Amino acid sequence: MGGYVIHPIVCGLNATDQGIMTYLRGYGRAIHIPIYVWALEGGPAPALIDTGLADFMIPEGLEAELSLKAEFFEDGLARLGLKPEEIGIIIHTHLHNDHCENDGLCPNAKIYAQRAEIDFMRNPHPLDHRYDPEYLEGCDLVALEGPAEIMPGVRVVPTPGHSPGGQSVVVDTKGAGRVLITGFCCNEGNFPAAGPAVCPGVHTDAFLAWDTVNRVKAMKEAGEIDLIAPCHALWPGRQGRIG
Repeated sequence: MGGYVIHPIVCGLNATDQGIMTYLRGYGRAIHIPIYVWALEGGPAPALIDTGLADFMIPEGLEAELSLKAEFFEDGLARLGLKPEEIGIIIHTHLHNDHCENDGLCPNAKIYAQRAEIDFMRNPHPLDHRYDPEYLEGCDLVALEGPAEIMPGVRVVPTPGHSPGGQSVVVDTKGAGRVLITGFCCNEGNFPAAGPAVCPGVHTDAFLAWDTVNRVKAMKEAGEIDLIAPCHALWPGRQGRIG
């Protein structure tokens, strides 16, 4: 068992439709999804999973309604006693803009993403508006090719389909066991208690995305991981620490 604690920072809130999370299900139900930065406490260097949005506006009353507090990147780090220049490692679930807009604020970070995701970011399909190479311009990018241990007790597993090179991050925590932060955009609706998991509503390959989300669900059922943290879920505890 590892010794990490995961501190979620809500770095943005987006209004969307549930069908954006769950393919062919839930269309017409308006939802708000949190944009998370996940700060890892307990490693050899201050580390983050994703960096969230750089700029956003929150409608009055929404934070109270959702029982969470949105923070700009630097404010969220400051709450944890960190500064952007102290971040040594950033692990990206994928490179859609809402997961990487603040990378440039961390000049000393090594940034880990799958090579397939980096390549697609540099030459995205015209239909996919979520990529902008400028967010990572000048950053110290490390291109991974498959599963990898980034730090002791922190590893990535490829989970493509939502994007070409998505990767989920498995963190060995102090108290919550092995926590998997999904490398594909989803929320609570993607993991029903019974039956198969639900394909993400946004994908570059629906068949592959379905296989991926069900492989993650199977990992949980087989005891390979103890907790799934969907990357846009209003998961129990909201902004409370995990682990």
